[in-house]
Amino acid sequence: MREGTEPTYQPLNTLKAVADDLWIVDGPVIGFGMRWLKMPFPTRMTVIRIGGDLLIHSPTPLPSSLRAEIRTIGTPRWIIGPNRLHYWWIPDWTAAFPEAEVYLAPRIEEQARGRIDVPHRPLDQAGGYPWDSAIDTLPVRGSFMTEVVFFHRPSRTLVLTDLIENFEARKVRSPLARWAMRLGGALAPDGQTPRDMRLTYRRQRLQVKAAVERMIAWKPERVIIAHGRWFETDGEAELRRAFRWLL
Repeated sequence: MREGTEPTYQPLNTLKAVADDLWIVDGPVIGFGMRWLKMPFPTRMTVIRIGGDLLIHSPTPLPSSLRAEIRTIGTPRWIIGPNRLHYWWIPDWTAAFPEAEVYLAPRIEEQARGRIDVPHRPLDQAGGYPWDSAIDTLPVRGSFMTEVVFFHRPSRTLVLTDLIENFEARKVRSPLARWAMRLGGALAPDGQTPRDMRLTYRRQRLQVKAAVERMIAWKPERVIIAHGRWFETDGEAELRRAFRWLL
């Protein structure tokens, strides 16, 4: 296999420093989609430190090596399910860090069907959270799901989940999957909001546009996403490009 063509972002399951008090963890590829066409989705978690407390955004698997790394940088206090599709590994983290509080975006309970059986708090407002001193929180509401966006002010980093997907063709082995990603508007270097997801926001178009304008007003230096290549520089410009279908 040629360099850079592996489907994941190696190394996996280890902390990768992005900025002061900010890390990502690249996880495995999961299959998502219709039964006859499972799209290969590489996964990514973001870890933000406030003092000695850690916010764990969209958890990936937690092998013992990563658990040990996490303990060297702080204590997980808040475990975040940022939209209804990003919850699967939360039970692994709550088992390892039972003192952490779990915050779930709307409809995760419905989607998880009992998989998450620990006490949790709603993640559906724009403030009133224990991380407000360093992180802005912005729910983007749609008919299918609400995605909750985070902006880490000290590092000027915007953290998204599925509002932008940016799959690299060289990492997708299936020609059919590559074609579907291109058709869906989610292929790098021009990854955007997938077209099927755009349809779920059509009744909330004005509200979503206002949310995107707020993200742009934050002037992020970088934009981390959960699936595909994230944007290490020119964050504001990347938002204008990726959301031009809306703006």
